[in-house]
Amino acid sequence: MNTATALSLLPNLVFRPSYRFCSKKNKHALNLNFKVMAVLGEHGHQSDPTEMESKNGVWDAIFHVEDPGPRQTPLSSGKLLDVNQALEVARFDIQYCDWRARQDLLTIMVLHNKVVEVLNPLAREFKSVSTMKNELSELQDDLIQAQKQVQMSELRVATALEKLAYMESLVSNKLLTDKDEKNSIGPTSEIAAESSSIALSGTRSAQLQNKSQKRSLNISGPVKPYNPCLKNFWYPVAFSSDLKDASTMVPIDCFEEPWVIFRGKDGKPGCVQNTCAHRACPLDLGTVTEGRIQCPYHGWEYNTDGECEKMPSTKKLKVRIKSLPCFEQEGMIWVWPGTDPPLAAIPSLLPPPGFRIHAEIVMELPVEHGLLLDNLLDLAHAPFTHTSTFAKGWSVPSLVNFLTPSSGLQGYWDPYPIDMEFRPPCMVLSTIGISKPGKLQGKSTDQCATHLHQLHVCLPSTRNKTRLLYRMSLDFAPWLKHVPMMHLLWRHFAEKVLNEDLRLVLGQQDRMINGANVWNWPVSYDKLGIRYRIWRDAVERGADRLPFTKQTDNASS
Repeated sequence: MNTATALSLLPNLVFRPSYRFCSKKNKHALNLNFKVMAVLGEHGHQSDPTEMESKNGVWDAIFHVEDPGPRQTPLSSGKLLDVNQALEVARFDIQYCDWRARQDLLTIMVLHNKVVEVLNPLAREFKSVSTMKNELSELQDDLIQAQKQVQMSELRVATALEKLAYMESLVSNKLLTDKDEKNSIGPTSEIAAESSSIALSGTRSAQLQNKSQKRSLNISGPVKPYNPCLKNFWYPVAFSSDLKDASTMVPIDCFEEPWVIFRGKDGKPGCVQNTCAHRACPLDLGTVTEGRIQCPYHGWEYNTDGECEKMPSTKKLKVRIKSLPCFEQEGMIWVWPGTDPPLAAIPSLLPPPGFRIHAEIVMELPVEHGLLLDNLLDLAHAPFTHTSTFAKGWSVPSLVNFLTPSSGLQGYWDPYPIDMEFRPPCMVLSTIGISKPGKLQGKSTDQCATHLHQLHVCLPSTRNKTRLLYRMSLDFAPWLKHVPMMHLLWRHFAEKVLNEDLRLVLGQQDRMINGANVWNWPVSYDKLGIRYRIWRDAVERGADRLPFTKQTDNASS
């Protein structure tokens, strides 16, 4: 519970909304800036608000309205809140989410009024048809964006309510614990407290010592359970085309838990635990009817929030299964498997302008997702591994290098005309300049007239299984999309390329489990893969600032 721990040190909360309404120069109906500030005195006293924005002031921003992500615990010797006061702080989350939702609805109302104004019969006499079309087009874009923000607000409210329920349970447990401690205070408890203090001190010293030492890259041994910090990101789990109609469902594994995705009554996707609360039957063996997934065992029906709405042949009970925040954007379905509040922004994975999507393929692979990402972020192996597919006929360069900024996760391959990027938490995007088959002409994608764009999403299903989402786009030959059975040809080619990699990665995985280090001797062309491993290590250590990424792009950890 990051909200409880991070906000439990805040003696005062000050809400400061500021409104800027639209003008003729501003096309947007409403633009809001809102911060939550903490007043942290040196001795628990309230501080002067005039120092709030200064660098040396004692006011710290807890979150911004557009991205109320993780709260960083401020260091202060001020007053500590007890668990009941922390519960009140959690209630502020609910109040904020309610305020945010009201502002979203207000934005939609303002846009609606603008549409009515544009369509006013009196206004039509003074405006041309083209002018009205342009105004309506702009308003439609604003309305779509506002509707997306409303959906995001709904997800935040649901998360805040779950946190509030958890806080209430903590309060109850705290009261019981305090009552028991009053009856058991004595020499034994004092010794235990002293031992605990010594242990914490030793742990802190070890952490400082490890931080001062240079971290080596050692990826060996059996795959460890996934760190919870790795879950606090938006993950693409399916293509929208996989949920073609209201009766379709998609079962997935995500971080070693079974889930199932389906569309609710409103057509929006939802993700619930793929296990019936009654007798643990897999729900994906059943059917989807009227926006509810029905268990095939006894007919219990669940909506996209996990609530059981129908319970045939018995008295209906209040039953709910786990669900994940779920969102649909740009032809992909995303889920948030972590416990922290979902981030406001979902990254765009669309191909560059001028490209057209030709294939979307999903595969289940028996390898750990990190090893698969290592492979996808390496191109130097192509003329040795892919000799019967896309690299057939390639010569072996005297030197291969990946050129990238000193603080980035993207760059281009020299001498290949290929741009590549790792996008956290598990996506690889690449643009390949295409010339003649078997020949490399040009050292950059800009020197090529035609290109292929690829997206690889490596979803961690289990410790030894990856769900791969592959999307292929071209900036030429749009007619290929209309050739019958062409999607089967694309899938055959993708599987053939992947199988060339898979036999090697499976061998790596076997050696790694038995103790070999798969990153034993990195060289210059391993740069992007090394940076992915450094980024992932920082996430799993709970680093405040992740390397190679902008702070605004970081997930909560």
